Amino acid sequence: MGITKSRVGDKGANYEAGLATGDDIPAIITMQESNLHENGGGLSIRQTNEWFRRTMSEMPIVVARRDGVVVGYALATSIAAKSHVGIVQTMLRTFPAPPNCYLYGPVCVAERERGNGLAGMMHEEMRRRLPGRTAMSFVRSDNMPSLRANRRMGKQELGDFIHDGERYIVFAFTG
Repeated sequence: MGITKSRVGDKGANYEAGLATGDDIPAIITMQESNLHENGGGLSIRQTNEWFRRTMSEMPIVVARRDGVVVGYALATSIAAKSHVGIVQTMLRTFPAPPNCYLYGPVCVAERERGNGLAGMMHEEMRRRLPGRTAMSFVRSDNMPSLRANRRMGKQELGDFIHDGERYIVFAFTG
């Protein structure tokens, strides 16, 4: 499968979405760090270089690039790969996953590139790479930009759950 190329956003910039490579992991980790909840962002879980490499060998990691530079990423992971994570366990107790389901997310877009449709572009690329498969994701209930983006993409809102005193909204979609 090729790379999705698109002109999106009011900047008229050219973006492309495609599979991440091992060379993209440092940029992904840098973007992840600045977007963790503890640093003022919306991401709940920190992943390591090794985790990204292992995940990349099992499921797609989609990146958005602008002029060859990674400006966003979206993860797909198997349920088994994250079944040990407390927040995922809580979500799955409340909303059991259907057969052949994967977890979608997190999705992260560089701050300077937000509002240009990159989350939707990466979502479509992931759906293209995993056709017919159902995905589940969750978003903190106070992360309004992510909630709006998920709703704009037409994902089905399943409901909510509480983990460590925080409320999360669960979404699902089929590729």
